[in-house]
Amino acid sequence: MAYITATYQLTARDRLEQRAEQLALGLTVGSWTELNHLEQQQLASFKGEVVHTEERDGKGYITIRYPEHNVSRDFSAILTTVFGKLSLDGEIKLTELLLPDTFTSDFPGAKFGIEGVRSLIGVEDRPLLMSIFKGVIGRDLSFLRDQLEGQLAGGIDLVKDDEILYDNPLTPTIDRARIGREVIDAHFHRTGKRALYAITLSGPVFTLKDQAKRLIDAGATAFLLNTFTYGLDVLRELASDPEINVPIFNHPAYSGALIASPNHGVAAPVLLGTLPRAAGADLTLFPSPYGNVALPKDVARGIAVEATRLGQTKSIFPVPSAGIHPGLVAQLVRDFGIDSVINAGGGVHGHPQGAAAGVIAFRQALDAALANESLSAAASRHEELRIALDAWGIKS
Repeated sequence: MAYITATYQLTARDRLEQRAEQLALGLTVGSWTELNHLEQQQLASFKGEVVHTEERDGKGYITIRYPEHNVSRDFSAILTTVFGKLSLDGEIKLTELLLPDTFTSDFPGAKFGIEGVRSLIGVEDRPLLMSIFKGVIGRDLSFLRDQLEGQLAGGIDLVKDDEILYDNPLTPTIDRARIGREVIDAHFHRTGKRALYAITLSGPVFTLKDQAKRLIDAGATAFLLNTFTYGLDVLRELASDPEINVPIFNHPAYSGALIASPNHGVAAPVLLGTLPRAAGADLTLFPSPYGNVALPKDVARGIAVEATRLGQTKSIFPVPSAGIHPGLVAQLVRDFGIDSVINAGGGVHGHPQGAAAGVIAFRQALDAALANESLSAAASRHEELRIALDAWGIKS
């Protein structure tokens, strides 16, 4: 028999084994010792099983496994079983979730993953660079075109909408797709370099698949999905559709409501690493350890580990975000490695010489980091990087 395995952190450590057994029963068959022998035999294959308990760092940890046939093959059933009513039960946090290999056919993961995205843009040997549209709400399509052209002119690999840029009268998504393809294709013909532009996919949930296909027909090359305001099963449905043949970026909007507390909710590596990877995201964004909404470094790196570890599904790109500027590039490479995406908004658009120079400064910093050259030394040869470091400094 195959099992879903979940680990929980509890602030209370007393009667840990007894508490674990109560949880395993309460989340499956409900009771055990009150059942007669025949009923126990009938329900044995549905009963949750405690596989480990321990005390560590002042907290209790419980691992329970759930028979796979207790759930239907969707995230709603899985999460309701392992953490539905339990999430309301005081200070308890879901810290690990493992799906069995038997689920792979129903949760095949990303279409593209790290290797596929690299192949689309022709970059194999370094972290990718991504920039964000900024200040587009209230502006028109000519402003959006100018921003995209500026970011591409610097040599960016990926561009994404701001997550709050939904479909709107001034910059409709269908026009953003059309303009994005025009600008990207013109850039390719001029430079030979491919790039992707991720448009925020939005609308009523039951229209999203049709909307995605219309946008692809209009020229969309990637999508940004605010997964946690729509649901993981929505991401899975989009990713599994063979006609939606572009990468999907998972955005963490709203996830802070679930991950912020150290004592309850869902651990960030599970919510932003394990689950979007299983649901089919090709890239997963999360707060970096460096900005105003920073995650602790071990937590952020834990997300990256879940995104990139070897497994039944393709590895996906971790994208530490927020507060990123060229002076952080060497630190980002050390912390997140080659298979990651360096993502910046203000660090690109805030460059005194403009967005194109902002992208160039990031590339100069990245080349230096990969060559084990100090950013200060590289800045002595590159004006764009020097100006960026003067503006933001160096994080070592």
